Amino acid sequence: MVAFVLALLFALAGCTRLYVVQIERDNPPVGAFVDIDGARLHYVQVPAGPSSDLPPIIFIHGASGNLKDPMVPFLPLMKGRAELLFFDRPGHGWSELGSGSNNDIDAQAEVVAKLMDRLSIPSAIIVGHSFGGSVTASLAVHHPEKIRGLVFLSAATHPWPGCDVAGYYDLTNTPVVGPIFSETIALPAGKLRLNEGSRGVFEPNAMPKNYTEDASIEMVLRPRSFRANARQVGSLCAHNARLQPRYKEITAPTVIISGNRDSVVAEEIHSKGLARDISGSELVWIDGLGHKPDYVAGDLAVAAIEKVAGMPRDLQALARKVETRLKGGSQN
Repeated sequence: MVAFVLALLFALAGCTRLYVVQIERDNPPVGAFVDIDGARLHYVQVPAGPSSDLPPIIFIHGASGNLKDPMVPFLPLMKGRAELLFFDRPGHGWSELGSGSNNDIDAQAEVVAKLMDRLSIPSAIIVGHSFGGSVTASLAVHHPEKIRGLVFLSAATHPWPGCDVAGYYDLTNTPVVGPIFSETIALPAGKLRLNEGSRGVFEPNAMPKNYTEDASIEMVLRPRSFRANARQVGSLCAHNARLQPRYKEITAPTVIISGNRDSVVAEEIHSKGLARDISGSELVWIDGLGHKPDYVAGDLAVAAIEKVAGMPRDLQALARKVETRLKGGSQN
């Protein structure tokens, strides 16, 4: 029995290595690389057009994602209107984790600040989705001088009762067993349910056709990314508990977009908490919206960016139009 188990694990490890080669061949880098404190960071910087009307905008993706997740919906909507920056957070996509503490959310915010300096972006509007909302909040607390405005999309910014996360995160973070799991079972099993799991992120809204391919979601299944993602998600609740008392220091124009059908994070805690903690912020609450307003309500997200840039926009009226659209069974 022991010999059989060992043989099975070796076979799964070999299968995982082959899958990694295939995943990286199918999802090559689409941007440039820069070294930030010893970590090689992958990013896409899109210059502003000649008739641009917005300040620079930086997009911070969520857990299990990479720079393509926000780039797919926002690049067609925003190209030419502003300088746009998409990047793989440390440990995700083609960005290295580095030898430091880049699993820490405050450290990831520091990476963003240093990337802005390296690319000569003195300040920007920051758009953070889900886990990326926590990085966005940390950047706003620690580097307010770099913030022109904030847009939180289904953000995960506050501690929640019990601090529970999905069981596979706990398993991956378990000593000895976790590395074995990520090097053997996680990738083959993850590929089998990649589409199902991705549909769950969008529910009750429809997942766009070819979403997992277009956004290169399978990149997170590679062992190094899978472990980094698990560690970062596993530390999220405790980090939020430490930083949340400082959200009251945030003074930048802020819009928070969330839906009441989000099954990934408890937006009654996170988004309503942000609206309570950040004075002058605007909460846009949408009936029937799940966890992906970037795809399902992209027009509203763009209007939120415009509003924090100083343009007059009636976001509540636009939200009601989104609700009507969702009730009719259509999205963007």
